[in-house]
This record gives sequence, C-alpha cells and structure tokens, in this order.
Amino acid sequence: MSTSPTISFIGAGNMASAIIGGMLDNGFKGADIWVSAPDDSHLQSIRKRFGVSVTTDNRYCAQQADMVILAVKPQVMADVCRDIAPVVQNTRPLMVSIAAGLEADTLDEWLGGGLPLARVMPNTPSLVGKGAAGLFANDQVSDKQKKMVETVFNSIGSALWVDEESLLHAVTALSGSGPAYFFLMLEALEDAATEAGIAPETARQLAIQTMAGAAEMAGRSEHDPAQLKRNVMSPGGTTERAIHTFEDGGLRDLVKKAYSAAFSRSEEMAKELRSL
Repeated sequence: MSTSPTISFIGAGNMASAIIGGMLDNGFKGADIWVSAPDDSHLQSIRKRFGVSVTTDNRYCAQQADMVILAVKPQVMADVCRDIAPVVQNTRPLMVSIAAGLEADTLDEWLGGGLPLARVMPNTPSLVGKGAAGLFANDQVSDKQKKMVETVFNSIGSALWVDEESLLHAVTALSGSGPAYFFLMLEALEDAATEAGIAPETARQLAIQTMAGAAEMAGRSEHDPAQLKRNVMSPGGTTERAIHTFEDGGLRDLVKKAYSAAFSRSEEMAKELRSL
C-alpha cells in the first residue's frame, strides 16, 4: 500500500458522504478519493462538495484503489461485487464492506475469492462524527491495512476490532441499534417532563443536554457506570427513588431482552442475505 493510498467508494449515500467528510477533516486529500454511483447528478454534487473524483463506472472506480469501500445496500451487493470481481482480482486492493449482515466469506466469494477483506459496522451517529464502529478482518488483511481501516473509521468516531466475525452481531445489537434505544429514553423523558408542565422544546433540550453530559462524563471518568450512578444518588433523595423505580420495574431485564432480540435478528438477516 502506498504512503498516500487511494480509496474508492462504491456507493455514494449518506454514510459514504459522512466517511469522506471525516477523512477530509482528518488529513486525507480529495485527490486520493474516488466515488462511484449510478446517478451522475448526485456524483457531481459530491465532487463539488468534497473535491473528490467521481465516475458512474464501478469497475473504473475500483481499479484506482488501494482500498475499496463497498457502501451499497446489502440487496444489491452481490451484483456490485460480481461486476467488479475481474478488476479487483487483478489489482488486489483491500476490500471493506459497511453492509450489515453480509458475511466476509459470502462477500469474498462474490469478489472471486482470496482477497484481503474487512467488515465494518458503523452506526448513524457517524453522520455527525460521533460514530461507534465494530471492525473485523479476514486472514488476508495485513497489520498495515488494519491501521488504514482504523484511521478511516476513527475519522467519524471510534472504531474497535473484534476477534471473531460472529461478534459483529453483538456489535450490531449494541452500537448499531443502540442510538434508537437512547432516542426512546429521550422521548420518554420528554413526554414525562411535558406532562409535569415543562414546555416540550425546553424538556427536549434539557433531556438532550443531560444525556450528552452523562455520556461525556462516562467517557472521561475512571469510574464504571455503576459508580457514576451512585455518585448522583443521595440517600433518600430524588435520584435514588427514581433508580429504585427503574430497578423494581425490571429495566435491566427489559434491556437484556431487547438486546437479545436485536442480536437474534442480526443473525437471521445474515442467513437471509447468504442466498442473494
């Protein structure tokens, strides 16, 4: 891989745009980035926005790259991979998929086999540079290539490796689906505060800032969440009574059930996608 690798994106949706924006904010050059998609008008807007090279030809886009990021929907991935397979079998770039559910062996088969391939599970906060991504690499991926994957995806948040591909289901249930869990809590807190008489917009802003502040504290603190929770609780106080209400209502078990449901659905989707 060259000192300044060329990175090609097959697909130009919101996540691809978020990654490109994060890369440019962290030292990558637009001249080293290619993007392909069917809609030329959309590509031209991306070219103007980011200063990258664009093409409607997936094969040509892949041919330029040291690293190809597959950023298309799982339902069209098979056709895309089979189309570019002759090119990537010749050039041997690092292939990176951000598609949920599609396993490395399946992708490698569609691409002709034997390629270095990494899977990345980003989440929607990546769109605002606060993502949490799980990473997995097959045996063909070198340490240097792993570093490049880390660099790219750390540009939109935090990226962490898992040792086994099956653990990406656990990542999906945690950070992939997780933002919606917190949005549900925000919604519930806003509703409760509004019923207590606080104006809806005020309730929303207070709830958002409270969640953001708590996350920032957890990220900076040397203490675990259990201790941080205890630090807020005074004996006989308001927080203690609220926490006891959550505990008595079975919140922990409910979270475990929800997590397990997301995990199981991720496994089911992987089986469904194998037959594409």
